[in-house]
Amino acid sequence: MNAPPLRRGWTTGACAAAAARAAAEGFLTGQFPDPVTIRLPGGGTPAFALAECSRLPNAAMAAIVKDAGDDPDVTHGALIRVTLSIGPARSGVTFRAGPGVGTVTLPGLPIPPGEPAINPVPRRMITEALAEAAALFGGGPDWVAEVSIPGGEALAERTMNGRLGIRGGLSVLGTTGIVIPFSCAAWIDSIRRGIDVARATGLTHVAAATGRTSELAVQKLYGLPDGALLDMGDFVGGTLKYLRRHPVARVTLAGGLAKMTKLAQGRLDLHSKRGGVDGAALGALASRLGAGGALAERIAAANTTALAFDLAADLPLAATIAAEAHRVAQAVLEDAPIVLEVLLIDREGRVVAAHQS
Repeated sequence: MNAPPLRRGWTTGACAAAAARAAAEGFLTGQFPDPVTIRLPGGGTPAFALAECSRLPNAAMAAIVKDAGDDPDVTHGALIRVTLSIGPARSGVTFRAGPGVGTVTLPGLPIPPGEPAINPVPRRMITEALAEAAALFGGGPDWVAEVSIPGGEALAERTMNGRLGIRGGLSVLGTTGIVIPFSCAAWIDSIRRGIDVARATGLTHVAAATGRTSELAVQKLYGLPDGALLDMGDFVGGTLKYLRRHPVARVTLAGGLAKMTKLAQGRLDLHSKRGGVDGAALGALASRLGAGGALAERIAAANTTALAFDLAADLPLAATIAAEAHRVAQAVLEDAPIVLEVLLIDREGRVVAAHQS
Protein backbone atom coordinates (compact mmCIF):
# COMPACT_ATOMS: atom_id res chain seq x y z
CA MET A 1 0.00 0.00 0.00
CA ASN A 2 1.31 3.45 -0.91
CA ALA A 3 1.92 5.85 1.95
CA PRO A 4 -0.45 8.86 2.05
CA PRO A 5 1.05 12.10 0.74
CA LEU A 6 2.75 14.31 3.30
CA ARG A 7 0.58 17.14 4.57
CA ARG A 8 1.68 20.69 3.80
CA GLY A 9 1.64 23.44 6.39
CA TRP A 10 1.91 27.20 6.80
CA THR A 11 4.95 29.41 7.30
CA THR A 12 5.39 31.74 10.26
CA GLY A 13 4.92 34.60 7.80
CA ALA A 14 1.51 33.30 6.70
CA CYS A 15 0.44 32.82 10.31
CA ALA A 16 1.59 36.33 11.21
CA ALA A 17 -0.31 37.79 8.26
CA ALA A 18 -3.47 35.95 9.30
CA ALA A 19 -3.09 37.11 12.91
CA ALA A 20 -2.55 40.70 11.70
CA ARG A 21 -5.63 40.52 9.48
CA ALA A 22 -7.77 39.29 12.37
CA ALA A 23 -6.32 41.86 14.77
CA ALA A 24 -7.04 44.68 12.31
CA GLU A 25 -10.67 43.67 11.89
CA GLY A 26 -11.03 43.26 15.63
CA PHE A 27 -9.53 46.70 16.18
CA LEU A 28 -11.77 48.38 13.60
CA THR A 29 -15.06 46.58 14.31
CA GLY A 30 -14.74 44.93 17.70
CA GLN A 31 -15.42 41.56 16.03
CA PHE A 32 -12.66 39.07 15.22
CA PRO A 33 -13.10 36.82 12.17
CA ASP A 34 -12.66 33.18 13.09
CA PRO A 35 -11.48 31.60 10.92
CA VAL A 36 -9.60 34.39 9.21
CA THR A 37 -8.70 34.20 5.51
CA ILE A 38 -5.66 35.71 3.80
CA ARG A 39 -4.29 35.71 0.28
CA LEU A 40 -0.94 34.00 -0.29
CA PRO A 41 1.70 35.36 -2.70
CA GLY A 42 0.80 32.59 -5.14
CA GLY A 43 -2.90 33.36 -4.98
CA GLY A 44 -4.23 30.76 -2.52
CA THR A 45 -6.70 31.83 0.17
CA PRO A 46 -6.30 29.61 3.24
CA ALA A 47 -8.33 30.08 6.43
CA PHE A 48 -6.76 30.03 9.89
CA ALA A 49 -8.48 29.35 13.21
CA LEU A 50 -7.74 31.87 15.95
CA ALA A 51 -6.04 30.64 19.10
CA GLU A 52 -6.33 33.96 20.94
CA CYS A 53 -7.91 37.34 20.36
CA SER A 54 -8.65 40.39 22.48
CA ARG A 55 -9.60 44.05 22.07
CA LEU A 56 -7.34 46.25 24.20
CA PRO A 57 -7.88 49.96 25.05
CA ASN A 58 -5.73 51.20 22.16
CA ALA A 59 -4.82 47.98 20.39
CA ALA A 60 -6.03 44.55 19.35
CA MET A 61 -4.33 41.17 19.51
CA ALA A 62 -4.85 37.94 17.62
CA ALA A 63 -2.80 34.75 17.51
CA ILE A 64 -2.53 31.65 15.34
CA VAL A 65 -1.00 28.28 16.25
CA LYS A 66 1.44 27.39 13.50
CA ASP A 67 0.71 24.13 11.72
CA ALA A 68 3.76 23.05 9.72
CA GLY A 69 2.00 19.97 8.35
CA ASP A 70 4.23 16.90 8.29
CA ASP A 71 7.45 18.92 8.16
CA PRO A 72 9.76 18.61 11.22
CA ASP A 73 9.77 22.39 11.65
CA VAL A 74 11.01 23.64 15.04
CA THR A 75 8.18 26.18 15.07
CA HIS A 76 5.40 23.62 14.55
CA GLY A 77 2.83 24.27 17.27
CA ALA A 78 4.26 27.66 18.17
CA LEU A 79 1.89 30.56 18.86
CA ILE A 80 2.31 33.40 16.37
CA ARG A 81 0.85 36.52 17.97
CA VAL A 82 0.33 39.99 16.48
CA THR A 83 -0.56 43.02 18.58
CA LEU A 84 -1.78 45.91 16.47
CA SER A 85 -2.11 49.61 17.21
CA ILE A 86 -2.43 52.82 15.20
CA GLY A 87 0.89 54.31 14.07
CA PRO A 88 1.90 57.94 13.46
CA ALA A 89 0.37 59.65 10.44
CA ARG A 90 2.05 58.79 7.11
CA SER A 91 4.33 56.21 8.79
CA GLY A 92 2.88 53.23 6.95
CA VAL A 93 3.30 49.88 8.70
CA THR A 94 5.96 49.78 11.41
CA PHE A 95 7.17 46.37 12.55
CA ARG A 96 8.30 45.58 16.08
CA ALA A 97 9.85 42.44 17.54
CA GLY A 98 7.86 41.21 20.52
CA PRO A 99 9.02 38.45 22.87
CA GLY A 100 10.44 35.50 20.99
CA VAL A 101 11.08 37.33 17.71
CA GLY A 102 14.69 38.19 16.99
CA THR A 103 16.40 41.39 15.96
CA VAL A 104 18.93 41.59 13.11
CA THR A 105 22.37 42.67 14.34
CA LEU A 106 24.65 41.97 11.36
CA PRO A 107 24.67 43.13 7.73
CA GLY A 108 24.13 40.74 4.84
CA LEU A 109 20.53 39.70 5.50
CA PRO A 110 17.48 40.96 3.56
CA ILE A 111 16.57 43.09 6.60
CA PRO A 112 19.07 45.72 7.86
CA PRO A 113 20.59 45.65 11.36
CA GLY A 114 18.35 47.00 14.08
CA GLU A 115 15.16 45.78 12.43
CA PRO A 116 12.93 42.93 13.66
CA ALA A 117 13.79 39.63 11.96
CA ILE A 118 10.63 39.67 9.87
CA ASN A 119 11.59 38.91 6.29
CA PRO A 120 10.45 40.95 3.27
CA VAL A 121 7.72 38.62 2.00
CA PRO A 122 6.03 38.24 5.42
CA ARG A 123 6.22 42.03 5.80
CA ARG A 124 4.48 42.42 2.46
CA MET A 125 1.85 39.82 3.36
CA ILE A 126 1.14 41.57 6.67
CA THR A 127 0.97 44.97 5.00
CA GLU A 128 -1.45 43.68 2.35
CA ALA A 129 -3.62 42.00 4.98
CA LEU A 130 -3.82 45.26 6.95
CA ALA A 131 -4.64 47.24 3.81
CA GLU A 132 -7.46 44.82 2.97
CA ALA A 133 -8.98 45.18 6.45
CA ALA A 134 -8.67 48.97 6.29
CA ALA A 135 -10.38 49.07 2.90
CA LEU A 136 -13.26 46.94 4.14
CA PHE A 137 -13.78 48.55 7.53
CA GLY A 138 -12.67 52.15 7.18
CA GLY A 139 -9.17 52.16 8.68
CA GLY A 140 -6.06 54.03 7.64
CA PRO A 141 -2.71 52.83 6.32
CA ASP A 142 -0.65 53.57 9.45
CA TRP A 143 -0.16 50.69 11.87
CA VAL A 144 2.32 49.39 14.41
CA ALA A 145 2.49 45.59 14.18
CA GLU A 146 4.29 43.79 16.99
CA VAL A 147 4.92 40.13 16.23
CA SER A 148 5.75 37.82 19.11
CA ILE A 149 6.30 34.07 19.46
CA PRO A 150 6.14 32.86 23.07
CA GLY A 151 9.11 30.57 23.73
CA GLY A 152 10.76 31.72 20.52
CA GLU A 153 14.09 32.55 22.12
CA ALA A 154 14.54 28.94 23.24
CA LEU A 155 13.39 27.60 19.88
CA ALA A 156 15.87 29.88 18.10
CA GLU A 157 18.73 28.00 19.75
CA ARG A 158 17.83 25.10 17.44
CA THR A 159 18.19 27.25 14.32
CA MET A 160 20.98 29.08 12.50
CA ASN A 161 19.85 32.46 13.83
CA GLY A 162 22.73 32.92 16.25
CA ARG A 163 25.31 32.51 13.50
CA LEU A 164 23.42 34.92 11.29
CA GLY A 165 23.49 37.59 13.97
CA ILE A 166 19.78 37.37 14.79
CA ARG A 167 19.47 37.87 18.54
CA GLY A 168 16.59 37.37 20.93
CA GLY A 169 14.42 34.91 19.09
CA LEU A 170 13.14 33.45 15.86
CA SER A 171 12.79 34.89 12.38
CA VAL A 172 9.42 35.31 10.71
CA LEU A 173 10.00 33.58 7.39
CA GLY A 174 8.36 32.33 4.23
CA THR A 175 8.27 33.26 0.56
CA THR A 176 5.14 31.37 -0.51
CA GLY A 177 3.28 31.05 2.79
CA ILE A 178 3.33 27.27 2.39
CA VAL A 179 5.59 24.75 4.13
CA ILE A 180 6.41 21.81 1.88
CA PRO A 181 7.37 18.82 4.06
CA PHE A 182 11.07 17.99 4.04
CA SER A 183 11.77 20.69 1.47
CA CYS A 184 15.42 21.50 0.80
CA ALA A 185 14.59 25.14 0.21
CA ALA A 186 14.70 26.34 3.82
CA TRP A 187 18.04 24.65 4.53
CA ILE A 188 19.65 25.96 1.36
CA ASP A 189 18.31 29.43 2.11
CA SER A 190 20.03 29.27 5.54
CA ILE A 191 23.31 28.35 3.85
CA ARG A 192 22.97 31.29 1.46
CA ARG A 193 22.20 33.72 4.27
CA GLY A 194 25.24 32.43 6.16
CA ILE A 195 27.43 33.18 3.14
CA ASP A 196 25.85 36.62 2.75
CA VAL A 197 26.50 37.52 6.40
CA ALA A 198 30.08 36.20 6.27
CA ARG A 199 30.80 38.37 3.24
CA ALA A 200 29.08 41.43 4.70
CA THR A 201 31.05 41.17 7.93
CA GLY A 202 34.38 40.86 6.15
CA LEU A 203 35.16 37.20 6.82
CA THR A 204 37.65 35.79 4.33
CA HIS A 205 37.53 32.12 5.37
CA VAL A 206 34.36 30.04 5.74
CA ALA A 207 33.96 26.34 6.45
CA ALA A 208 31.07 24.28 5.13
CA ALA A 209 30.64 21.02 7.03
CA THR A 210 28.41 18.00 6.49
CA GLY A 211 27.81 17.44 10.20
CA ARG A 212 28.58 18.52 13.73
CA THR A 213 31.71 16.39 14.19
CA SER A 214 33.28 17.81 11.04
CA GLU A 215 32.22 21.32 11.96
CA LEU A 216 33.81 21.16 15.40
CA ALA A 217 36.99 19.71 13.90
CA VAL A 218 37.45 22.46 11.32
CA GLN A 219 36.53 25.19 13.80
CA LYS A 220 39.14 23.91 16.24
CA LEU A 221 41.73 23.53 13.49
CA TYR A 222 41.48 27.12 12.32
CA GLY A 223 39.94 28.92 15.29
CA LEU A 224 37.04 30.10 13.15
CA PRO A 225 34.25 32.19 14.65
CA ASP A 226 30.72 30.80 14.58
CA GLY A 227 29.80 33.21 11.79
CA ALA A 228 32.30 31.48 9.49
CA LEU A 229 30.61 28.08 9.87
CA LEU A 230 28.09 26.93 7.26
CA ASP A 231 25.84 24.01 8.18
CA MET A 232 26.06 22.53 4.69
CA GLY A 233 24.57 19.15 5.52
CA ASP A 234 24.08 17.18 2.32
CA PHE A 235 23.76 20.22 0.07
CA VAL A 236 27.31 20.55 -1.19
CA GLY A 237 26.15 21.39 -4.71
CA GLY A 238 23.86 24.18 -3.59
CA THR A 239 26.59 25.57 -1.33
CA LEU A 240 29.24 25.59 -4.04
CA LYS A 241 26.95 27.09 -6.68
CA TYR A 242 26.08 30.00 -4.39
CA LEU A 243 29.75 30.50 -3.50
CA ARG A 244 30.60 30.58 -7.20
CA ARG A 245 28.34 33.62 -7.58
CA HIS A 246 29.17 35.10 -4.14
CA PRO A 247 32.79 34.11 -3.49
CA VAL A 248 34.68 34.10 -0.21
CA ALA A 249 38.47 34.13 -0.48
CA ARG A 250 38.99 30.79 1.25
CA VAL A 251 36.54 27.92 1.59
CA THR A 252 37.03 24.69 3.52
CA LEU A 253 34.74 21.74 2.84
CA ALA A 254 34.80 19.31 5.75
CA GLY A 255 32.98 16.03 5.96
CA GLY A 256 33.00 12.44 7.08
CA LEU A 257 34.52 9.63 5.09
CA ALA A 258 31.29 8.45 3.48
CA LYS A 259 30.03 11.93 2.55
CA MET A 260 33.35 13.00 1.05
CA THR A 261 33.68 9.72 -0.81
CA LYS A 262 30.29 10.32 -2.41
CA LEU A 263 31.47 13.80 -3.39
CA ALA A 264 34.64 12.29 -4.84
CA GLN A 265 32.44 9.93 -6.85
CA GLY A 266 30.64 12.89 -8.39
CA ARG A 267 27.61 13.33 -6.16
CA LEU A 268 26.60 16.89 -5.25
CA ASP A 269 23.63 15.85 -3.10
CA LEU A 270 25.04 13.67 -0.34
CA HIS A 271 21.79 12.48 1.24
CA SER A 272 21.52 8.73 1.73
CA LYS A 273 18.22 8.74 -0.19
CA ARG A 274 20.14 9.85 -3.29
CA GLY A 275 22.41 6.82 -3.04
CA GLY A 276 25.29 5.42 -1.05
CA VAL A 277 28.99 5.06 -1.63
CA ASP A 278 29.79 3.01 -4.72
CA GLY A 279 31.67 0.15 -3.09
CA ALA A 280 32.74 -1.41 -6.37
CA ALA A 281 34.24 1.89 -7.51
CA LEU A 282 36.02 2.27 -4.16
CA GLY A 283 37.46 -1.24 -4.50
CA ALA A 284 38.60 -0.50 -8.04
CA LEU A 285 40.29 2.68 -6.83
CA ALA A 286 42.04 0.73 -4.09
CA SER A 287 43.25 -1.73 -6.71
CA ARG A 288 44.72 1.10 -8.78
CA LEU A 289 46.46 2.34 -5.64
CA GLY A 290 48.17 -1.03 -5.16
CA ALA A 291 45.72 -3.23 -3.28
CA GLY A 292 45.90 -6.90 -4.14
CA GLY A 293 42.86 -8.63 -5.54
CA ALA A 294 41.66 -10.07 -2.23
CA LEU A 295 42.05 -6.77 -0.39
CA ALA A 296 40.35 -4.82 -3.16
CA GLU A 297 37.40 -7.23 -3.00
CA ARG A 298 37.16 -6.83 0.77
CA ILE A 299 37.20 -3.04 0.40
CA ALA A 300 34.50 -3.21 -2.26
CA ALA A 301 32.34 -5.45 -0.05
CA ALA A 302 32.87 -3.52 3.21
CA ASN A 303 29.55 -2.81 4.92
CA THR A 304 30.63 0.69 5.96
CA THR A 305 32.90 3.27 4.37
CA ALA A 306 34.82 3.56 7.64
CA LEU A 307 35.64 -0.15 7.44
CA ALA A 308 36.76 0.24 3.83
CA PHE A 309 39.18 2.97 4.87
CA ASP A 310 40.44 0.87 7.79
CA LEU A 311 41.16 -1.97 5.39
CA ALA A 312 43.02 0.48 3.13
CA ALA A 313 45.14 1.87 5.97
CA ASP A 314 48.37 1.14 4.10
CA LEU A 315 47.16 2.74 0.88
CA PRO A 316 46.85 6.46 0.03
CA LEU A 317 43.09 6.04 -0.26
CA ALA A 318 42.09 8.95 2.00
CA ALA A 319 44.43 11.37 0.24
CA THR A 320 43.16 10.25 -3.16
CA ILE A 321 39.52 10.66 -2.11
CA ALA A 322 40.30 14.14 -0.79
CA ALA A 323 41.93 15.07 -4.09
CA GLU A 324 39.02 13.68 -6.11
CA ALA A 325 36.46 15.44 -3.92
CA HIS A 326 38.42 18.65 -4.43
CA ARG A 327 38.39 18.13 -8.21
CA VAL A 328 34.60 17.66 -8.27
CA ALA A 329 34.00 20.68 -6.03
CA GLN A 330 36.41 22.86 -7.98
CA ALA A 331 34.57 22.04 -11.20
CA VAL A 332 31.40 23.51 -9.66
CA LEU A 333 33.23 26.63 -8.49
CA GLU A 334 34.70 27.02 -11.99
CA ASP A 335 37.02 30.05 -12.02
CA ALA A 336 35.59 31.79 -8.94
CA PRO A 337 38.37 33.54 -6.97
CA ILE A 338 38.32 31.01 -4.14
CA VAL A 339 41.08 28.97 -2.53
CA LEU A 340 39.36 25.65 -1.95
CA GLU A 341 40.31 23.06 0.65
CA VAL A 342 38.75 19.66 1.31
CA LEU A 343 39.12 17.86 4.65
CA LEU A 344 38.18 14.27 5.43
CA ILE A 345 37.20 13.88 9.09
CA ASP A 346 36.81 10.57 10.91
CA ARG A 347 34.23 9.76 13.57
CA GLU A 348 36.56 10.96 16.32
CA GLY A 349 36.92 14.33 14.70
CA ARG A 350 40.44 13.78 13.37
CA VAL A 351 41.59 15.08 10.00
CA VAL A 352 42.63 12.01 8.03
CA ALA A 353 43.31 13.74 4.71
CA ALA A 354 43.35 17.20 3.18
CA HIS A 355 43.68 18.68 -0.30
CA GLN A 356 43.96 22.35 -1.19
CA SER A 357 44.16 24.20 -4.50
